[in-house]
Formats: sequence, C-alpha cells, structure tokens
Amino acid sequence: MLKNVRIVLIQTFHPGNIGSVARAMKTMGLSELILVNPRSFPDEEATRLAAGATDVLDNAQVVNEISDAVSDCVQVTGASARVRGLPLTHYDEADVMAREMVKTAHSGPVALIFGRERFGLTNEELRHCTHQLTLPANPDYPVLNLSQAVQVCTHELFTAWRRQPESGFRQARPRHATLPTQQQMQYFQEHLETALSEAGFFNQPHARTRDRLRAFFQRARPSRKELSLLRGVINALNGSSGKQPASQADSHDASREKK
Repeated sequence: MLKNVRIVLIQTFHPGNIGSVARAMKTMGLSELILVNPRSFPDEEATRLAAGATDVLDNAQVVNEISDAVSDCVQVTGASARVRGLPLTHYDEADVMAREMVKTAHSGPVALIFGRERFGLTNEELRHCTHQLTLPANPDYPVLNLSQAVQVCTHELFTAWRRQPESGFRQARPRHATLPTQQQMQYFQEHLETALSEAGFFNQPHARTRDRLRAFFQRARPSRKELSLLRGVINALNGSSGKQPASQADSHDASREKK
C-alpha cells in the first residue's frame, strides 16, 4: 500500500535536499519520489546526502509540470506554511493527514507535495491539490527545512500504515533480561550485608540501613547477569578470597546465576 504514496518536490533548488528527502522516505518505507523541474538532478550532492537511499534517487521520476506528477492521484495534499484562501480541506495535524491518506491509498495513488525551499507552493500549484497541510510549529520561528518537513510527514504516514492490522508490521524487540529468583536475591543480600558488616558500615543499628538496601535492590530489579556482576564487585572489594555466607557457596546456585 505504501507504493501508492508518493512524495512530490517542486523546483527544489539545493540538490542535497533531494538526497536528504530520499533518505527520509526510505527510512519510513516510502519509495515513490517525483521531482518537478529540479534545478540540478542527478547530482553528486544528492547522492552523498541520500546515505544508502540511492535506490530511491535512481527510481525517481523527473517531470516538467505538476500535473504530470499528480494527474492519476485520488488525493493530493500540498504542504504549505501559510494558510491560503483556497477552498481546500485543511489539515492542522500531520497525524490526521496521514491516517486519511493511508486509508485513501487503498483506492489509488495519493501524493504529498512540497514546494521550493524559499517560498513553498504557489496558489496555482495549490489548485492542483485536494487538501492542504500546515505543520504546527513554534509561531515565533515556524521554519522547517524541506527534508525535515518531509521526515515529519513520512513518519506519520509510516505510523498510520503500521498501525493497521493488515500491515503485518513487526518491530524487532530487545530480548528481556532473565530476572533472578527470590532465593538468588536473598543470597546476594546476605553477601552484600556480610561485606558491609566486615567493613564497619552498619554502625547505626537503628537506621534500618539493611531494610533500605534490600528495598532498593528489590525496586531496581537487576537481571541475573547484573546480580552476578554486583557479587563480583563485592568479591573484588573484599579481595579475591572474600568471605561469603555459607548458603552462597552452593555450586548449583552459582551455576544458575551465570546463565
């Protein structure tokens, strides 16, 4: 479905912006790029800033008129920093635009158009659009670089697509660390308290220091590997022959902690 979403750039002046746009598109799963009268393309600067998205540049279409880029589209949204007096459906939020465009893209091609770096789209170009988008920004400095604006919009388009059940999108997730058992936590607490007692740390018997330390490590929820690392630290501070409570010398438990 994302193949039906195209990005159209009109008279882009800096070729580096074309490369940055290609990179922004590929990061968000888009590949359809159309350039209307770019000042310079192909260009080494565009290739350099594409940074791995040169396939998007290689497949980009270059046309002379905006009509050549959008005549087959069922929805055309023009991104403009200024609200014009044209009777177009207006989007104030990029996520709303993205959800509607992704839904419409099931019916046919849709286009998101960006104008020149210095003054954007003209009224004549907006007349080729069915919708207008104005990205909310700091009113004292509502200035977005062309590729930044494309990145914001393509991120919202990708998000709207991947949240559809039929997208089948699966984000790679980090592996969850294995948590220690309560017995292993108890052995660690005993190990720590023995070392601190020998160091003279518990010199205020009514300060509930032991209880506070136990509560701290229960809240921290260290993994088994982290717990093993902490016990190694205690041994190192005590010297290689540091004493441990007898219960911690159990070889079976030690082997479990190393997993």
